[in-house]
Amino acid sequence: MSSSGLVTVRPAVAGDLAAIRAIYAHHVETGIGSFELAAPDDQEVRRRWRDVIERGLPYLVAVLPERDAGIAGYAYASPYRARPGYRYTVEDSVYVDPVCMGKGAGRALLAALIAACTPLGYRQMVAVIGGSDNAASIGLHVALGFERVGCLTAVGRKFDRWVDSVLMQRALGPGEATVPV
Repeated sequence: MSSSGLVTVRPAVAGDLAAIRAIYAHHVETGIGSFELAAPDDQEVRRRWRDVIERGLPYLVAVLPERDAGIAGYAYASPYRARPGYRYTVEDSVYVDPVCMGKGAGRALLAALIAACTPLGYRQMVAVIGGSDNAASIGLHVALGFERVGCLTAVGRKFDRWVDSVLMQRALGPGEATVPV
């Protein structure tokens, strides 16, 4: 468990999944950060959580004191792509409860995710951000050392409009400077 100011970050447990589902459902139903069109049910959220933790990757939640130990947000790392050549690269996902935005939960989650993935031997972290106008997510990633490396224009369609995917990347540990062990 780590603490960043007033935000506490810890590994997600099964008891957190209902709150995680509610946070994600809000983002699916109201935003373009996810290209899903319908929020997954409880069983699917549990399957996804298990898939991440069974791979030995971090799945984290943030707690704010004013939330009485309620979940303010969550983040996890997943394989960037399935092919073995990508095995040293992970993709991050960060979602914050809308009432907790701007309180440091996203920053604490992403910082903890970076810190958790680095000793696991991963060398790059990639963010695929829905919407080139998603200033909050882009700004969060820039603040934690990510660089914008590209934009896939109009690759998604949601809410009757075309949506871009912004690609951002940051080295973990020595990055490409050494050969992984």
